[in-house]
Amino acid sequence: MKSNLNGQSILLLSLNGLFVFAAALSGTFLNVYLWKSRQDYAMIGWFNVSQQIALGIMVWVAGKWVKEHNKMNALRVGTALSGLFYLIVLYTGPQAVNYIWPLGMLLGAALGLFWLAFNVIFFEVTDQASRDHFNGWVGLLGSFSGIVGPWLSGWIIARMEDDAGYRVIFSISLAFYVVGVVLSFFLRKRKPTGNYNWKEPKQRLSQKGSMWRPLSLSLIAQGIREGVFAFLITLLVYVATQQEWKLAQFSLITSAVSFFSFWAVGKWLKPHYRSAGMLLGAVLLVIALLPLLWRMEYSTLLIMGIGTALFMPLYLIPMISASFDLMGTSKGDANQRVELVVLRELCLMVGRLTGTLIFLGVLSISKAPTAMIWLLIGLALMPVLGWFFMRSVLKMEQKTKQSKSHSHAQRWHKQTE
Repeated sequence: MKSNLNGQSILLLSLNGLFVFAAALSGTFLNVYLWKSRQDYAMIGWFNVSQQIALGIMVWVAGKWVKEHNKMNALRVGTALSGLFYLIVLYTGPQAVNYIWPLGMLLGAALGLFWLAFNVIFFEVTDQASRDHFNGWVGLLGSFSGIVGPWLSGWIIARMEDDAGYRVIFSISLAFYVVGVVLSFFLRKRKPTGNYNWKEPKQRLSQKGSMWRPLSLSLIAQGIREGVFAFLITLLVYVATQQEWKLAQFSLITSAVSFFSFWAVGKWLKPHYRSAGMLLGAVLLVIALLPLLWRMEYSTLLIMGIGTALFMPLYLIPMISASFDLMGTSKGDANQRVELVVLRELCLMVGRLTGTLIFLGVLSISKAPTAMIWLLIGLALMPVLGWFFMRSVLKMEQKTKQSKSHSHAQRWHKQTE
């Protein structure tokens, strides 16, 4: 695949790869580790609620630091706090379940800092011509990490007694975060631009006709689904099999499929097909869950996982690219990129928090597998709703590109007359 990425883009991708690999190595089994200490779905749910609350607060507050000071330091601190999280988990061991809220908030703050800084830098080192390509590579690295990380973790855990394997993989993740901090010093420091507007997210959503209004609803819909799927699917696979190695196998297969799918979509899905790609992906994501209605076991969970891995890039790559393209529609928007990234992350956080609270609400009524399945199907419909809100954004984006292309052609004809 021919690369049109510059050196800074490649360096940023490398840092992203380290961060995602460390998360894949330990994050896949983190909820399982907590579950083995206390078999309580609600406890896992509240752990994720605390993450989202801290993530939202950190993103909004750290926006000032990222815009007015050194965004590279925010990236480093986010990486370092992720390492600190696993250091504390190593220290507390099985007693970590007694500190769900502080641990969740530490991890959420770390993720908020890292992804806020990463997304701002991502916007700065790419343009509309390279954004889909960059996102394709982000997906490829994530999928590769999902292939190797969980498989390696499962292999280590399966071959060591008690919780020794967990301590090893948490230690390896800690080392990767340290390397990530060192690598971040090779990213070029960019001068801060302007003052941070604390009220920009609210003001942007208050503007009539603003494309950020439908985009925000689409992001919330996306977050509702992923807020639950991010932790529940791996937990269900472990509960169904009671084997970390089976979970590693599940992640290996689904991530291999995702690796191919992200490569194909990043290479061949053109911007003018984004809307159709999103709709097709959203519908197929729902269909992929239907085998669970027959029986929830490893085989049906694997079919669902393969389907999700295959179809998710159709939805996700256009969604990410379109939202970042919207930040660059004018010079004013580009100057407000930090605030707009904050708005984007807050919308996703609201969605994830809402989805997790829905999960906890359903759990308080019924813990039956049937209730879980219908919850998953209901949440899987959210991307369809997200596409519905995104239609106007994608349509406006296409018109803008056509208008620019037409203006460029006119200028070229005048120059050649």
